[in-house]
Amino acid sequence: MPVISYHVADIVPYIDWTYFFHAWKFQPRFAGIAHAGKLPDEVAAWIAAFPAEEQAKATEAARLFEEACLALKQMDRKVEARCLYKLCKANSHGDDIVVEDGTVIPCLRQQTPQIDAGYSLCLSDFIRPMSSGIGDTVGLFASSVNAMQTERQEDGRDKDVYSSLLAQTLCDRLVEAATEKLHEYIRKEVWGYAHDESLTMQDMLTGKFQGIRPAVGYPSLPDQSIVFIIDRLLGMQQIGISLTENGAMQPHSSVCGLMLAHPASRYFHIGPIGEDQLKDYAGRRGLPLQEIRKFLSASIIQA
Repeated sequence: MPVISYHVADIVPYIDWTYFFHAWKFQPRFAGIAHAGKLPDEVAAWIAAFPAEEQAKATEAARLFEEACLALKQMDRKVEARCLYKLCKANSHGDDIVVEDGTVIPCLRQQTPQIDAGYSLCLSDFIRPMSSGIGDTVGLFASSVNAMQTERQEDGRDKDVYSSLLAQTLCDRLVEAATEKLHEYIRKEVWGYAHDESLTMQDMLTGKFQGIRPAVGYPSLPDQSIVFIIDRLLGMQQIGISLTENGAMQPHSSVCGLMLAHPASRYFHIGPIGEDQLKDYAGRRGLPLQEIRKFLSASIIQA
């Protein structure tokens, strides 16, 4: 499987700063500092545009962004994002996605129909069914940033809590940015279904491209145990990712999931599932009911 490495400077333009500021308890409007310019007069004008009662918070956001940019410069050439991907021949079979070697990736279907669609969605809906006799493709990906390199000073002493938290929240954004850049490359060059795509960065960050890339843990792919299936297909240890028995990915700043190209594919929320669906899914997943109940506890309708 191809492995791609990115330096921090390669992926900074792909950072969605809204989520960074959200992690620091700022409302989305304060993320606008990322587009306000870095000259003192530009920063001052951005702060002054806020109501008087919010200017102290805006000043705090501007200071945080300045420190984040400085930290990113210090991390460049020291911290690396590594990505792994594979395009697999696939078809759907009911609510399952079946890839080329017979591996089944089970999916969950909404129990409540989409208001605008009139039917309940499942990720397998966006893959050609086996009954069509026509093959399709599903993409797999994994990305990771090793934040451990940022957690100690050169003299070996632990950094202060603020610096460690800043590094971790930046690494969380960097792994998502690396995945964004990887997905663009796959759409336009490797898979090639969007070779003529021409989007602004803002368009890209708001998902205006064709296709989706639901990560494990997303509302449309809530079963964390799916990471074990992706790991078997990708071999995520190639980029330093290991899994705990509960499916947590290490390093912390890691993500994996699927890539779907269908023009109608979109993100959605599975929502609560009933006991009948849970039993059906456990059978398709090939795990004991109690084990799959653990992975989907947040999604189960409480009796």
